[in-house]
Amino acid sequence: MTIKNLMIGFISLVSIFTLAACSGANEETSRDEAESSTNEEDMETQSDPHAHMDHSSSGEIPDNLANAKDPTYPVGSEAVIQANHMGGMDGAIATIDGAYDTTVYTVTYTPTSGGEKVEDHKWVIHEEIENAKELPYEQGDDVVLEADHMEGMKGSTATIDSVKDTTVYMVSYTDTETGEEVENHKWVTENELTPFE
Repeated sequence: MTIKNLMIGFISLVSIFTLAACSGANEETSRDEAESSTNEEDMETQSDPHAHMDHSSSGEIPDNLANAKDPTYPVGSEAVIQANHMGGMDGAIATIDGAYDTTVYTVTYTPTSGGEKVEDHKWVIHEEIENAKELPYEQGDDVVLEADHMEGMKGSTATIDSVKDTTVYMVSYTDTETGEEVENHKWVTENELTPFE
């Protein structure tokens, strides 16, 4: 075998090993990028406890919830939402589906489905508390939730963070970020709405 043939064979082997190494590195980089992307999505979901919130609802309300006698925003009227309980809500034009006089609470609870504690969730109404007493609860009281606005909410034990007597509204609107139609969203309070002109 000539030196020339040996050199060609050697160069061929070096080329094969180099290509194999590059291919392996590319696969590893692609795998790392995919894992990184998945981890980022998981982190976003974990950092946004409202990611599993049911924006829409069936429109069913508790039997003992009283219709508002003279709401600022009557059923069928429109108003602008000034709240950011979740993405795509703030600034959306809402149609009023229902107006009710009640006590509303912000609550902190740990979902029954697992996951991190949800703090200062807005809003749960008095009628969505299991075996609710007649008088409103006070800040610091522990209650069991019947509301199922979010995954793992119903049946969880919650601590009352704030208490407010007001008119609450069930509203439908178009998500300003996704264009998705949200129907019968529960709840928006009186001071989270402004007139639509």
